[in-house]
Amino acid sequence: MATNSSTFTGPTETVADQVANAATHLKEKVSDLGKTAVNKLDGSRESAAGGLESAASALHTKAETVTGMAQSTAATLNSTAEYLRGNDMKAMVTDVEALVRRNPVPALVAAAVIGFVIARALSRNN
Repeated sequence: MATNSSTFTGPTETVADQVANAATHLKEKVSDLGKTAVNKLDGSRESAAGGLESAASALHTKAETVTGMAQSTAATLNSTAEYLRGNDMKAMVTDVEALVRRNPVPALVAAAVIGFVIARALSRNN
């Protein structure tokens, strides 16, 4: 029976070795896949960071433009308020007449637009 026992343990060790080898191979494969995934994520992370920086830069540029436009609008409104305070109606009519004489085409276009807007507002009320 001793011969049977030694014959029987040989194949068992071989199967155990094969399972251990397969497990080691699988562990190495998973480790390699993990490293590959980390490398790809690192590359993607850099690309994503670049995209975010680009978007932030664009927003800063737009914010500066909007800020500049807001400051320009505020300055124009302030100037208009000062003009209204500093001139009576007769002086303003004289200024408008002079403006129309110097720029007749834009004045006609502005008058047409203003007339259209007033007509449209009045027709909605009726």
